Amino acid sequence: MLTLTLLGLLLLLVLGVSAPFIRPDRLALRLVHGGIGGMGLALGIAAAVRLVAGGDVAELDLPLGLPWMGTHFRLDDLACFFMAAINLAAALIMVFADGYAGRQPEPARALAPLPIFLASCNLVLLANDAFVFLLAWELMSIASWLLVLANHRDGESRRAAYVYLAMASLSVLLLLLAFGALAGAEGDYRFAALREAIERPPMATLAVILAMIGCGSKAGLVPLHVWLPLAHPAAPSHVSALLSGVMVKIAIYGLARFLFDLAGAPVWWWGVVLLVVGALSALIGVLYALMQRDLKRLLAYSTIENVGIIVFALGLSLCFRTNELFDLSALALAAALAHVLNHAFFKSLMFCGAGVILEATNLRDIERMGGLVRRLPYASLFMLIGSLAAAGLPPLNGFVSEWLIFQAVFASSTLHDNLPRLVVPLMAAVLALSAALAAVAFVRAFGLAFLGRPRSEEASRAVEPGGAMLTGLALLAVACLLLGVFPVATLSLAQSAAHGVVGVDLPAGAIGWFFLAPLGANGAAYAGFIVFLVLLGLAIGMRLLLGRIWPERRRRAAAWDCGFPDPSPATQYTASSFSQPLRRVFGATVFGARETVDMPPPGDTRPARLEVRMIDPAWDWGVEPIRRAVENATQRLDATQFLSIRRYLSLMFGALVLLLLIVAATQQ
Repeated sequence: MLTLTLLGLLLLLVLGVSAPFIRPDRLALRLVHGGIGGMGLALGIAAAVRLVAGGDVAELDLPLGLPWMGTHFRLDDLACFFMAAINLAAALIMVFADGYAGRQPEPARALAPLPIFLASCNLVLLANDAFVFLLAWELMSIASWLLVLANHRDGESRRAAYVYLAMASLSVLLLLLAFGALAGAEGDYRFAALREAIERPPMATLAVILAMIGCGSKAGLVPLHVWLPLAHPAAPSHVSALLSGVMVKIAIYGLARFLFDLAGAPVWWWGVVLLVVGALSALIGVLYALMQRDLKRLLAYSTIENVGIIVFALGLSLCFRTNELFDLSALALAAALAHVLNHAFFKSLMFCGAGVILEATNLRDIERMGGLVRRLPYASLFMLIGSLAAAGLPPLNGFVSEWLIFQAVFASSTLHDNLPRLVVPLMAAVLALSAALAAVAFVRAFGLAFLGRPRSEEASRAVEPGGAMLTGLALLAVACLLLGVFPVATLSLAQSAAHGVVGVDLPAGAIGWFFLAPLGANGAAYAGFIVFLVLLGLAIGMRLLLGRIWPERRRRAAAWDCGFPDPSPATQYTASSFSQPLRRVFGATVFGARETVDMPPPGDTRPARLEVRMIDPAWDWGVEPIRRAVENATQRLDATQFLSIRRYLSLMFGALVLLLLIVAATQQ
């Protein structure tokens, strides 16, 4: 399978290189999207089948790349799971993209990077040495940068692409240093050699810290998330779905590969750090999402929340592993991997749905939407499914993985180390708060966008696009429903991958077609199919009961106006008023929120105004000072290009002397 996978990735690279030369553009769109979708479906199904059927680890060495090392590839259970998740999600996104991309102003600009992006993501998963890993990681970053820059005439897109490229460069630099710390003086960058060479705990600790920051910046963990809410809204909607559903998962894979495989035996504080960072990222991400009016920016911050949930579960698995509770470690890891797969589907659905709204209304501001359930009936149904899944409500797939994570949390009392045993319930409470706020955020987003009366002319004239766009939404929505009703598919794949990492399975009888009992027969159980049947029965029964009580046909009446009849849509509840209580509770601390009220005195006919100012502390206190310092330094260094030849020679001589002194000092 490994050889065939590499050949498939080679075909994707060839497709990306040849895409700019295919004419006409419509044919190029069909070939690229169809090629990516077909290859993604084949790779995803093959990886899933291999996980379920079981198989030995496959390795392949090629005499390419660096002369003294070559290139090394490996396909194990962990890589197989992520390959199934990202490729199946990409295949469904491409169905939507085939109808959406052709409606964009310059659709050909995103064609060439798309297959290169997916090929590089898969190459990261197959890498078995640092050279291939970093090369594929950088190729993935450049391809995704070009995708973000697809709408290059828009200033917002250019700024987002610049910030993303800076963060991507930081990520690959830190990962390069992490591999260097693991390799040590020997300089053998094969993963097999790195696993055997972990006999220097300080260097392993340094490598883990660098990997956490490097992978965390690519995944969007707080406070390294500043690129994500800029890049996702600026990119085309199908690209946003790929960034959230595919690329962020590769960053999670890189973190898991370092912590569970390359860095040797884990230390308890690794898990504690991930618990804290994951829980705080989940909380801050969902709080930011609650404050957004831009629908795509709201979804971007929701991605930060879900990344935090996954990282929390990885930290929990490490804590159990360091305490030699391997069955619970496998459960937490399987829950994290299940959320990787579930998030890939429901967040892709939400971003594609945002693309449908954008195409129908040319709006991203939910304050100007409203009433779209009548104009976009099918899209509203699919977006409702995605919203329920993102809110973590049964029987959708988002609930299953979050429920599994909390089942692992409930078993944390068996931990032996005191600090992890104290931190886990505290951070779990933060995670529970973020889960509740996520439900509020998506009630707010769906209610304001689809319910009520249209708040703008664009919303009132919206026309639902059909064809491939709705087909892509329907397939993603069905996947979210099936993975929630029959979670055995997700958990079976996740358990196989967790077994390959931890070495143990979940308790006997934990996985059934209708029941999940992750802690065994004496623990809590969840039956997604039964919940679905109960909810469906309640809905049908309520409809029949209401039909018997009120047999007359449905009547339409004006909305209740609180005694103040006013046909203006401005009298409806707004996004700002919905989030105002939470902004006042958390805003001053988290966002530095400030409200300015301009209330005219009696007799003054000018309107009252409320101005709300919020900041992102990570940007204002972290990124912006560094940006100013770099800008000042470059302006000062700019003068060096106008020196005389004698001064240039003096600088070269001084640099040579300095290097010789460093070499002499290191050899003593």
